[in-house]
Amino acid sequence: MESYIKITQFLLSLSLLIVLHEMGHFLPAKLFKTRVEKFYLFFDYKFSLFKKKIGDTVYGIGWIPLGGYVKISGMIDESMDKEQMMQPPQPWEFRSKPAWQRLIIMLGGVTVNFILGIFIYIMMFNVWGDEYVGVDDVTYGFSVTEDFQELGFQNGDKILTIDGEEPEDVMDVNKFLFLRDVSEIKVEHPDGATESVQIPEDIGYQMWQSGNIDPFTPRVPAILDSIKPNSPAGEAGLQHGDRVISVNGEPVAFWVELTERVKKNTDKKPMEIGIERDGREMTYTIAPNEENNLGVYVLPDIDEVLTINHKDFTFAESISPGFSRAYWTLKDYMGQFKYVFTKKGASSLGGFITIGSIFPSTWNWESFWSITALLSIMLAFMNLLPIPALDGGHVVFTLYEMITGHKPSDKFLEYAQIAGFVILVSLLLLANGNDIYKWLTGQL
Repeated sequence: MESYIKITQFLLSLSLLIVLHEMGHFLPAKLFKTRVEKFYLFFDYKFSLFKKKIGDTVYGIGWIPLGGYVKISGMIDESMDKEQMMQPPQPWEFRSKPAWQRLIIMLGGVTVNFILGIFIYIMMFNVWGDEYVGVDDVTYGFSVTEDFQELGFQNGDKILTIDGEEPEDVMDVNKFLFLRDVSEIKVEHPDGATESVQIPEDIGYQMWQSGNIDPFTPRVPAILDSIKPNSPAGEAGLQHGDRVISVNGEPVAFWVELTERVKKNTDKKPMEIGIERDGREMTYTIAPNEENNLGVYVLPDIDEVLTINHKDFTFAESISPGFSRAYWTLKDYMGQFKYVFTKKGASSLGGFITIGSIFPSTWNWESFWSITALLSIMLAFMNLLPIPALDGGHVVFTLYEMITGHKPSDKFLEYAQIAGFVILVSLLLLANGNDIYKWLTGQL
């Protein structure tokens, strides 16, 4: 059932984005009296699930859910209709229209995707408002990974400012470090002292290479939620609700302290674990297993760890934060995109399974629209890449014509289209191949 819900949300979101994207090409084409022969959701290789001709246009649904398309007369596109291109240009054809009209037609899809992303974010602020965690709302401060402790941060730090400004949501600190070229973070240490910690210029790349993209997490008290059956902790007698207070005689209050102590026990020697249960203190001797863990888990009480604030917006008040959310979504995605061109980036590239997996396993309209807005902006950016066969490739060739006054030959455009398809198919195979490998190995 959970998989069904994820797939349904994914197909609904994808269908909406494809139809509106292609509508962005369709409407200006019609405005400039350019004939549109096909308008398809999904691809219809060999046959269609549904089709109906209205006027000059066949509207249909294909059976391959990898995208969609509009076939515009007189345009070298994915249809590769060479026979049509060999005929004399007709007034209703794309190739007969002025360059500026062709440019508008080609930019129509990405324009709609950008507008859709902005509109969704505006409506989300209006309908659901916004939730945020202020700098004073992290009850026990942050747990900090060892590599960031080496920079000067400490477990229990309270974040005051990021690059001199108080963050609207302090939980965005990891995203800022990874994507937004942070140079300085001012913190208040557990002893009350304040310090401005300098951040290396390449911190985002370091985080990417190490896999540590969440160096700051709210500190969670070491209160056990569950015990894995047949684990060292289970066999020793630890129970749900036990509060760990010491490891080998050293005081422990938080989960991160417990995990660090266990991690440092590389020889897997038995450990003296002190706990508090129903007001009584007890000590258990527990030897970690072969994976060097005890088999205990915590489930933090969010209300204890964080104070989550809520803010409502009128429609007018929603416009500014909606635009801001869309802008930073695009900028952050562009910042993340650079990591694709690393060795690790190629192996982490995800396909349809990865995209589908980000949808929740239960139906949640707020999550659905948030993901759809993100995908809409991602689709707009990807389509603007100067790759032949994408909108961006057509835009580049049209701008070249407008600047130089010379139109690339149909033969050149044909070869460029083929090259673009080879690139896109290769990326598609790589991304979905990664998905299949991760699924088979249990990583997805």
